Amino acid sequence: ETLWEIAKAEVEKRGSNGSDSDGVEIGEKSVFFIGSKNGGKTTIILRCLDSWLPKDIAHFWELGGGTSLLDLISIPITSDTLRTFSIVLVLDLSKPNDLWPTMENLLKATKSHVDKVIMKLGKTNSKAASEMRQKIWSNMQKDHPDRELTDPFPVPLVIIGSKYDIFQDFDSEKRKVICKTLRFVAHYYGASLMFTSKSEALLLKIRGVINQLAFGTDKSKSICVDQNKPLFITAGLDSLSQIGSPPVPDNDIGKLHANSPMELWKKVYEKLFPPKSISTLKDIKDPARDPQYAESEVDEMRIQKDQELEQYKRSSSKSWKQIELDS
Repeated sequence: ETLWEIAKAEVEKRGSNGSDSDGVEIGEKSVFFIGSKNGGKTTIILRCLDSWLPKDIAHFWELGGGTSLLDLISIPITSDTLRTFSIVLVLDLSKPNDLWPTMENLLKATKSHVDKVIMKLGKTNSKAASEMRQKIWSNMQKDHPDRELTDPFPVPLVIIGSKYDIFQDFDSEKRKVICKTLRFVAHYYGASLMFTSKSEALLLKIRGVINQLAFGTDKSKSICVDQNKPLFITAGLDSLSQIGSPPVPDNDIGKLHANSPMELWKKVYEKLFPPKSISTLKDIKDPARDPQYAESEVDEMRIQKDQELEQYKRSSSKSWKQIELDS
């Protein structure tokens, strides 16, 4: 057997041991870190690991490359792991122009795959799938005024704004737009929201939140919505009335055509922080062309081979045209 076959068999074994026909949530939890490229995901994971004991078991996954490797999202999220799965989205506050497209692309791709897995699970274990759909509302009280105006993410979601030490020096108006926008997105998806930096005090708070996801410890009830301080809002404790309307002059909001509240907030946000050009944000599907994997000797050989291939294509094209004319 190959190493991959052994690993696959082990995962399947754990999955079968960690679930039952009644859909009861059993087994080790998994936390999947996604987010901005070089946004601090690895640092957060390592700092959280510092305080854990050998008896603590949880599975941590990290998707590198920002939005360039979206296809890999499907690997850790399966019908066997889904009921003990949670997502941590890390967004780089120091790069506000990249923030919305990064957040939108990652959440859209993750939600799409999770929905497919839940649908697949429903065919073999309808009770488990039903319990999952009901559980997504657990963070919001039944009498919450925004219950009908939100769309909770299908698995527990935490949004972390990293590099707060840089963000805190931004212009007050820019901080206001970013804070209000992220509060709306987090509240809409039933997610927790918090900012962090290299500060030990902030990392300690983050560690507590990750502990809750990985080991089921008690949720924090503290809340901070002051844009002049690091935000810390546990899922379900915010409200649309506290967040307020999108930060745009009243005479301008009517000029923004949107089909949903989320689209309206997107337009307002991108008006102040326009995303980079499509060519800059375009996902790199071929790792061989990704600058982060550059190797001069290999790249030179690759260029030579590409040139040879293009030459072959041109010569082949001429040959086929000649054959067609002759026939």
